[in-house]
Amino acid sequence: MDASSTEKLIKVQQEPTGITFVTISRPKSLNSLTRSMIIDLARAFNRLDGDDSVRVIVISGEGRAFCSGVDLTAAEDVFKGDVRNMETDLVYQMEHCRKPIIGAIQGFAVTAGFEISLACDILVAAKGAKFIDTHARFGIFPSWGLSQKLSRIIGPNRAREISLAAMPLTAETAERWGLVNHVVEESELLKKAREIAEAIIKNNEDLVLRYKSVINDGFKLDLGHALALEKERAHNYYDGMTKEQFEKMQKFMAGRSSKKPPSKM
Repeated sequence: MDASSTEKLIKVQQEPTGITFVTISRPKSLNSLTRSMIIDLARAFNRLDGDDSVRVIVISGEGRAFCSGVDLTAAEDVFKGDVRNMETDLVYQMEHCRKPIIGAIQGFAVTAGFEISLACDILVAAKGAKFIDTHARFGIFPSWGLSQKLSRIIGPNRAREISLAAMPLTAETAERWGLVNHVVEESELLKKAREIAEAIIKNNEDLVLRYKSVINDGFKLDLGHALALEKERAHNYYDGMTKEQFEKMQKFMAGRSSKKPPSKM
């Protein structure tokens, strides 16, 4: 595995397979974020988005926590100014990253860590992991989307309780409520994330990028406008295909249909 690092607290490991692992590496502080760490993470996602060799990104934390939020000793430095700077806004860069992002969550994902989780496309969590929103407890106004995204995923009543009461949300409950895709043993966390990443890589690269985009963009709209968006992008996609591309698609589909279905266990 070829490894590089934006700085020692943020590790970026790119594999020739197309999978890139981004690790928050400040375990003694439960991976709490300083201003420089947020900037480095934002720049890492921006760079990986433009790297054609990157197919899927997996983000995780080192040690006992995924991310315990912003380091409160650096709170003023983080919250004043950078909240308006999209270039160094980590969640903005994650949301505008074309590549699928898998979050591997262990231990705690607190406030900013919770918001980073919500910016992922797929979540795998270790048993016993907890998502906690402490904005209301510490007098911090959310600016990375937690106040809007969580209610759209798990429903407004549940979201209000979690955010207004700062009630921990366990990985197991998050899976039942549709926030988390899979809950696994902590020792299997990165293995499961890799398994999903490898399954994504097997598919058509261009279509994966387009599919992620239409799902995420359509989710922001009402159903009628989202269906119209899908139709518009489908027409643009097929209008842009050459005869050779259609023939290649037909041959691939014919080859798949001629294969025997897997035998039942």
